[in-house]
Amino acid sequence: MRAYLFLMLLAAGTTYLTVPLVRRLALRVGAMTPVRARDVHATPTPRLGGVAMFMGIAVAFVVASQMRFLEGIFDSSSGPWGVLAAAGVVCALGVADDIWDLDALTKLAGQVLAAGLMAWQGVQLVTLPVGGITVGSSRLFLLLTVLVVVVAINAVNFIDGLDGLAAGVVGIGAAAFFAYTYLLSRGTSPGDYSNLASLVVVVLVGVCAGFLPHNVNPARIFMGDSGAMLLGLMLAASAVAVTTEVDPNVISTVDKVPIFVPILLPFAVMVLPLLDLVWAVVRRTLRGESPFSADRGHLHHRLLDLGHSHRRAVWVLWAWTAVVAFGTVSLALVPLGAALTVWAGVAVVVAVVTVVPRTRRGRRPPGGAGGGAVAGAAPQGPAHASGRPGADREGSRAARGAVGAG
Repeated sequence: MRAYLFLMLLAAGTTYLTVPLVRRLALRVGAMTPVRARDVHATPTPRLGGVAMFMGIAVAFVVASQMRFLEGIFDSSSGPWGVLAAAGVVCALGVADDIWDLDALTKLAGQVLAAGLMAWQGVQLVTLPVGGITVGSSRLFLLLTVLVVVVAINAVNFIDGLDGLAAGVVGIGAAAFFAYTYLLSRGTSPGDYSNLASLVVVVLVGVCAGFLPHNVNPARIFMGDSGAMLLGLMLAASAVAVTTEVDPNVISTVDKVPIFVPILLPFAVMVLPLLDLVWAVVRRTLRGESPFSADRGHLHHRLLDLGHSHRRAVWVLWAWTAVVAFGTVSLALVPLGAALTVWAGVAVVVAVVTVVPRTRRGRRPPGGAGGGAVAGAAPQGPAHASGRPGADREGSRAARGAVGAG
């Protein structure tokens, strides 16, 4: 545990200290998020925050490779370096999009490339984590791995719409996932409970924690596509790694770990991004629009329209992530009845807070300004929808030219 905590702090510290340098770089190259009709931030804000996150991941992985407790992970396979290489690809892809606005097809091709690279290095689905069942061919599982990674990347990208939202949701989900993978490895291999899934998620918790102080409302920098896609890939990598490193037959013999949790937990961790992604595709398709077209119908927009302030909307979504993710993990820690009772009680409290907003400035009419603004006032502080594939960026280049290099 001490090794994992050290790596989390190292990733957090590296990310936190690197963000100011990346912010200066973003100002210099004109990587700015303009103010669009669907946004709730008031002024153009630097992005490229994912570069600082990648630096935190890279430093933590390099140090981990030299630690006696974790060196076996790096010696036994090329999986860790494959994850790092894939992370570098999606981060570079995101940097290009943050600066030059790539088209949706180019971004999708880059995401598939990153997912394929990770799978080629051995981090891919090989079985269903129930009784060791293997369905289909290795080629089928390769394609399924790529699909899982691409969906996770875009799910996180879709939910990145308010200051601190995506980093908080992913960080909370990753913390829950780490609790599960650590418990699972201690129960199934007491002699050596180091594993790639735990390494990936604990580093992910660290970079989110290191980035959040710069990104909470009012944000000084946005993570951009370079960060949102990076977080999605790392979260998917940890979920995939669980199925490659733990024998499903062993899982079924561990009384404290229900056999269905390996399937359920990745979805629980990603529940809000996935719901937002699915609902966005459905509503846009029903309107006859492209699934990747931009609109103001995401979960965070709904909370703002309901009357929540900017920060309160973020806290509500963080709370729901914690309820679902840690509630699912509790199934592996305590008896089922007790877990469900506590889970239901906490969920009711969060539901009440969700539907009964309390803002200092009163409820906002539907469609009003975001971030707790009063009617006719400018939005309070920056928020961001970080350049989704095919998103509407009309006027972005003009805005960047106006802002220039700071």
